[in-house]
Amino acid sequence: MTVLRSDLAFFAGLAILAGFGLSVGSLFGTYWVIVALNFAMWIALTQSWALFSGLTGYISLGNVVFYGLGAYTVAVSFKVLPLWVAVPMGGLVAAVFALMIAVPALRVRGPYFVILTFGISELVKYSILNLETYLGKSSRLLFGAPSAEAVLYTMIALAVASSVLMRLVKSSTFGRGLVAIQGDETSAETVGIPVTRFKVMGFTLSAFIPGMVGGLMALRSTYFEVLQVFNPFISFTIVTMAIIGGSNDARGPILGAAFLVFLSELLWSSAPRLYMILLGAFLIAFVLLAPSGLVGLLRKYGEGHSK
Repeated sequence: MTVLRSDLAFFAGLAILAGFGLSVGSLFGTYWVIVALNFAMWIALTQSWALFSGLTGYISLGNVVFYGLGAYTVAVSFKVLPLWVAVPMGGLVAAVFALMIAVPALRVRGPYFVILTFGISELVKYSILNLETYLGKSSRLLFGAPSAEAVLYTMIALAVASSVLMRLVKSSTFGRGLVAIQGDETSAETVGIPVTRFKVMGFTLSAFIPGMVGGLMALRSTYFEVLQVFNPFISFTIVTMAIIGGSNDARGPILGAAFLVFLSELLWSSAPRLYMILLGAFLIAFVLLAPSGLVGLLRKYGEGHSK
């Protein structure tokens, strides 16, 4: 009964947040549409990362490759395919790529997996950069892209979908299997959990939405440039938001994204030169003082309040 109430509260809160996001343009104007778009983008990316890395403990620094592949797919197919086909295709391309590399990549874990995923993202980045140079396309302009508000509505849908997916997976047999893998893969396999299959499924599933997010953000910027969309800072930001919010609960990426997006807005306007220093200080503080993130702090507060 408690779990049901928790689920209902989560979905109700998500619906309220989405409804508020959809009305930002009419309530506050264009600037806050961009802020809301960035907020929804980071929720979708961080939830997708948490779906695999947060549950299994396989910390990835390569999720930007899914984002970049989605952006590249939409940029290449722009004006050739309708956007309602091109954007999901970006997600599909990212998921197929994840499926192709999953088995060899997931043979290692710990710091080796971190380095491997970062290396894969760099390899793909420079491979596409060389391909674009060969084709004589240093960049691509996307004229006639949808408005920022239209992109925002779709991005909110992806943020909601990724949040719901994370919540459902976490409470499913599949999700419990992923959590068991984090604890001990050998023990999980001994009790009948198909470890390799679950890891491949989780890794592939975590790539689909970031591919679509990348495609949407390419439309938003109306400009595709390889070094921009495959920027490692995207992966670092995703991991930072997951750590701050808490990566093993669907509320965590939302809280982490909210904290970092609005803190960034505040710092950029008041102390732009100290932005990265303060950001690093906050991250260190959360790792040392609140390893379970904001979600962990909420749990502690709830337990203390109930006593």
